[in-house]
Amino acid sequence: MSKPVFLLLGSNMGASEKLLALAVVEIKKSCGVVESMSALYRSQAWGYEDQSDFVNQVVKIRTGLAPTDLLETILGIEKSLGRERDGRRWQSRLLDIDILFYDHQVIDLPDLKIPHPRIAERNFTLVPLMEIARDFLHPSLGATIEELYLQCADTLEVQKIEC
Repeated sequence: MSKPVFLLLGSNMGASEKLLALAVVEIKKSCGVVESMSALYRSQAWGYEDQSDFVNQVVKIRTGLAPTDLLETILGIEKSLGRERDGRRWQSRLLDIDILFYDHQVIDLPDLKIPHPRIAERNFTLVPLMEIARDFLHPSLGATIEELYLQCADTLEVQKIEC
């Protein structure tokens, strides 16, 4: 049985908008049916001033993959599109795909935390998520995405990219 999943795509190196579009194509091929996508949004790199701006997008899919299999597939997509992981966090990257929500499940494994632990802290996640899932209830925090956005202390501006 397929489950609804929200993914956050991000890039701040290379042709970011094109990379996100290619990632969506690969997600369709490997992960499941794309049900909806937010617009693309630009924001400063979270926590760092010396990095290029990020382009982000939230994609809602339906997948039959188990959470750990989905993570493995996503890591493969990142790698196939040029992502090299060196263990450092919060750095510039060609492509980053995070699992924000997997249905309403709470998963706490060493390599997989769902819901994503920093959703409520980041406007660059909340703004595109709010566009396609304003009323989605965070299974751990018991608040909607809109409520989380209104409570978020993040002051970084998130701008919609007009096509």
